[in-house]
Amino acid sequence: MPDWMDADLSRERAAERQAKKDGGPTGKIQDSIKLFGSDIRDSGAMIGVNSLLWRASLDTISFMPLEEADPYGGIIMTEWYNNPNNPEERYKITIYILDTRLRADAVRVSVFMQQNLNGEWINISTSEDTRLQLENSILTKARQMKQE
Repeated sequence: MPDWMDADLSRERAAERQAKKDGGPTGKIQDSIKLFGSDIRDSGAMIGVNSLLWRASLDTISFMPLEEADPYGGIIMTEWYNNPNNPEERYKITIYILDTRLRADAVRVSVFMQQNLNGEWINISTSEDTRLQLENSILTKARQMKQE
């Protein structure tokens, strides 16, 4: 019979686990050494970044199609978005959320722009002001969400 089906062995293991949690001795030297953190298991998946900044970022660029959104790594990337007012331009945005706290330096935005010249998309530099406006918009929206 496999060990996991043995009720007596299961009770012994449960008692050992409880003794570890209570801080009591278990009789094995290995039980007192923690190489990779605590014995307490993760109670559930948690977002790895500030949730207000995450939601505010998604709201700010909601008009653009998403390519990738990783809440654990804190990266939001859009696909290329064609400006309806100027179909010869397209934009791509990458947002990095760098902290779990709501701070001005916890969000970074990269804006990429291309222009269609004779059927070929050419990279065009964007102004620093565009990037800062997006960052400020995200921060303002996150602060408003916090107050609600």
